[in-house]
Amino acid sequence: MTEQSAWRTVAAATGPGDRAAAEAGVELAYRSAGLDEPARIVWARSPLEAVRLLSGERSGDGEPLPEKGASVRDALRTAPMAAARDRLHGELGPAGWAGHWRATGAGLWEATRPLVDRVRRGVVEELVPQPDREAESRIRLLLLDAVLGQHEAAWLSAFDTGPKSPLRGLAEVARTAGWWWPYENVAVVSERPTALHRDEAGRLDRGDGPALAHADGFALYAWRGMPVPGEFLDGLGALTPERVRAEENAELRRVMLEHYGYDRYLEESGAEPVHRDEAGVLWRIPLPGDEDVVMVEVVNATPEPDGTNRTYWLRVPPTTRTAREGVAWTFGLDADAYAPLRQT
Repeated sequence: MTEQSAWRTVAAATGPGDRAAAEAGVELAYRSAGLDEPARIVWARSPLEAVRLLSGERSGDGEPLPEKGASVRDALRTAPMAAARDRLHGELGPAGWAGHWRATGAGLWEATRPLVDRVRRGVVEELVPQPDREAESRIRLLLLDAVLGQHEAAWLSAFDTGPKSPLRGLAEVARTAGWWWPYENVAVVSERPTALHRDEAGRLDRGDGPALAHADGFALYAWRGMPVPGEFLDGLGALTPERVRAEENAELRRVMLEHYGYDRYLEESGAEPVHRDEAGVLWRIPLPGDEDVVMVEVVNATPEPDGTNRTYWLRVPPTTRTAREGVAWTFGLDADAYAPLRQT
């Protein structure tokens, strides 16, 4: 396994880590920053539970969090990361640094950042269910005190984290724990998630349960990256065209259609084609409060091994007026410029 692959594995790891190794990493990170080790390291089962502790709630064993002191995140995370970047930037130059970042952490960070943002939003929504700007601001500030643990993998992959590196402690925590909060007297460390489900694009995605789950019950539900209520997913197995049409939330209705299948919805809802030509058949699904869903039905000219010809459904813009125009759009062409020499 290459180093970059190893860091991708770290970013997506689930399940219990090695607490002893993580705590040793925490202590090393403090020492590397010239700080005294924290008097106490407290574990939480999720970022949500960690923020609850930091907000004054008691831990799982009933003990309140001791006086934590000021955040030392800048000293043990921000400053050494910035120094490592400046050092490489000086050695490689602007273009060299940009190429190095593209080859190491850029892609991983693009995949990780939406998950980080979603976790933050999920914690805020859980702790501030009703509009309260002051409470929301307080929770967001606590979230900004966090070192991202395993989700620092993209940045750590770009720098030296070897035995003599000031980033070694951060790397040790990242390999075996989730987000953590370093303060003068206390470090609060959260466990990694127990489950993580993503689609091929890296988005949170699961149709039959939480896409991200932690041991304390903190969970995020999503369909192809879009946040959805957990109870909404429970009803996807019993969808009907009538239920789809009755959904008032346009985004949830799109999820329903994707899960149900546009072709199946067309067939079972009694839809009628609006245009036919040599390219295929154009179908339109009017949806109240949302743009129409427009599909082109095309038949593969090349027979399958059993002699049948497979039918495909292509989603096209709602302004499409002919099947030919829709098929041309899928190739990035205008209808007049679409002239296939051979259909396959």
